Amino acid sequence: MRLNDKIVLVTGGTSGIGLAAADLFRREGGKVIVVGTNPERLKSAEAQLGAGSLAIAANLRRSAEIDHVIAVVRERYGRIDVLFANAGLGRAAPLEAVTEADLDEQFEVNFKGLFLTIQKAVPLIGHGGSIVLTTSFLNTKGTPGLSILSATKAAVRSLARTLGAELAPWGIRINAVSPGPISTPFASKLGLGEQALKAFAEGVEGQVPLQRFGEAEEVARAALFLASDDSSYMTGTEIVVDGGLSQF
Repeated sequence: MRLNDKIVLVTGGTSGIGLAAADLFRREGGKVIVVGTNPERLKSAEAQLGAGSLAIAANLRRSAEIDHVIAVVRERYGRIDVLFANAGLGRAAPLEAVTEADLDEQFEVNFKGLFLTIQKAVPLIGHGGSIVLTTSFLNTKGTPGLSILSATKAAVRSLARTLGAELAPWGIRINAVSPGPISTPFASKLGLGEQALKAFAEGVEGQVPLQRFGEAEEVARAALFLASDDSSYMTGTEIVVDGGLSQF
């Protein structure tokens, strides 16, 4: 029970890596709050996580909705011990097809929303608290068509260092987990057609040294390590879970 009685807030917690992590955190004794936007997935996640969990609808592009999440957590629990800032989205497009709306949407969710979530959550996080960010293997690999998504994830990697340094005197640790190609619904949201998505997936899988996509649970276990006291002397770092894709 590595998170026994810990209050754990997970953004992007209703599907994929976020839901897998929330479920693992719950099994490790945490009291889990998940944040998402889809009503059906929120309801399903709350049912899966069971008694003592909480699902909150919020669009992290809107500062006031982040305020609402923090207010609910403050009123119900009074504190946050672990923040897993995992919410994110991506759109695939070559340079000439990227629009201003593409830029705004991805930076608003992946960077601005994440930054504001941390900023507004920190007053509830005490000494010994842990913040885990989701980056991506894309922050070190040049991947055509994913320039904006990659840039946002590189910015998040930078935050682990800069905010890690800023919050270290408060006893709050910030680390990142960097997933590679993972079998989650995320890839289907890139805006690619069925054939293009299949070709993209096959091309990426062929580059992974372990010759497979990872599973959400495998990333969740790395996030659990960073969230728990098992990593008590780590801050500002990143654990890469990508089958060796960015290492070899």
